[in-house]
This record gives sequence, C-alpha cells and structure tokens, in this order.
Amino acid sequence: MNLIQHPELLDRLAAAHALGTLRGGARRRFEAMAREQAPVRAAALVWQSRVSSMNELQTPQQPAPAVWTRIENLVQGESQQQAMAAARAQPVRPPATGWLRSLALWRGATAAGALATVLALVTAVGLRDNLGAQINELQARLSTTPQIEYVAVLNDDQASASMLVTFDPKNGKLTLQRVGGFQEASDKSLQLWALPPSGGPRSLGVLSQERLLQLTAGVGDVREVPTLAISLEPKGGVPSERGPTGPVLFKGALIQKML
Repeated sequence: MNLIQHPELLDRLAAAHALGTLRGGARRRFEAMAREQAPVRAAALVWQSRVSSMNELQTPQQPAPAVWTRIENLVQGESQQQAMAAARAQPVRPPATGWLRSLALWRGATAAGALATVLALVTAVGLRDNLGAQINELQARLSTTPQIEYVAVLNDDQASASMLVTFDPKNGKLTLQRVGGFQEASDKSLQLWALPPSGGPRSLGVLSQERLLQLTAGVGDVREVPTLAISLEPKGGVPSERGPTGPVLFKGALIQKML
C-alpha cells in the first residue's frame, strides 16, 4: 500500500510509531518506508516532535542514590588501574657498569616513575571531572523523561487526530495536547470523559483553551477504561453524574503502553 496516497492512515501510523504502540513487523516496515520516502519520514518526525514537547510538563524524577554510588565506585576503580599501569610502564633496570652510574639511573627511574604517577593521577582527575559532567547531563535528561504508561489518540468524525492524551500513573497526571485545529468558542468548554466497559461515562476534567495542559487523575480513573472521549459543553463543564450533554467531538482507544 502506498501510504502517501492515504494521508489519514499515514498520520495514524506516525502517531502510533512516536507513542511506541506500533510494534513488531509493522514498526519495522514503517521505519523502512520512512528511510525511503520523504513524506513518511516527515510525518514520523512531526509526531516525534509533538510527543517530545510534552516533556516540559513532566515532574522531575531523581535516580536512586545507589546508581550514583555504583558509578562512583567504577570511576575510582578505573582511575586506580590507570595509575598502576602507568607506574609499571617505566621499567627500572640499572646497568652493572659502576655504582655511580647505577645510582644515577635509579634516581632517574624513580623520578620518572613519580612523574608518571602524577600524570596518571592528573589524567584520572580530568577523566573523573569529565565523567561527572556527563553524569550531570544524563541526570538532567532523566529528570525530564516522562513516565508514560497509557496513551490515546482522539480522532474527530473524519478520523483525523485532534487530541493526544497520555497518563503518568506515578505522578497521577493526564497530559493533553491539541494536535488538530479545533478551537471552542469562549462560552464553551471541552470536557474529557472515561467510557468504562460498564456504567455511564465519568468526567476526568474540564479542559482549558491551552494547547498543552494537565489534569489530575488516579490510576483507578483510567485502569480498565478502553475508550476516552471529549464533548463540547457549556462554559465550565457539567457534573460527572449527568454525563455528556453536548456533542462528542473526539474519541479514541486508551492503550497501555508496553515498553
């Protein structure tokens, strides 16, 4: 199939690829097509940029102290090995041609060994400082990595992606990003609903008009929920027990992301 002639399918595959829900042979075929066809590659890059922009709202996560302790031990062990290897690299073999010459050679060898040890220590300190900078950079990257477990792409009635929803169960945050061009009127509000297998819809919150926003939610609010929907409601939304009173604009499956 020529994906370029099916833009809606291309957009959905690019979104699934960026979210990590496109797996196995389908993912490999999409990546092969992206390498060969510029429009497919462009669609993939667009969705990757959309997903990566949500990192700005993620709560920083600190790695466990044991991680840095282990790295520190590895650095110290490597530094000691380098210092010992440098010291052994200077052989001390005084020739048997007189005790004065032997004494001079011993002194020269000792000085060379001491210099090599100092150079090794200086090099080790430099490597340690460089590694420390790399660790700080890695820590900064880890602190902005989202802990996403659930994802959903909500489409309109034309099957066009309009809202990207992710859920971080560790921090209890739903992140919503508008990826379509819809904008509600000033006297209206968009409201997010969970559609469980049984029972009526449950409100997960009222959306502001920002393109990127977060709502607070618990794991129990989204677990075992197969579908999410967004309806157009009066300003400020409606009570959850009433369910949607306006038209449902966007709808999509909520998928548990398997990493």
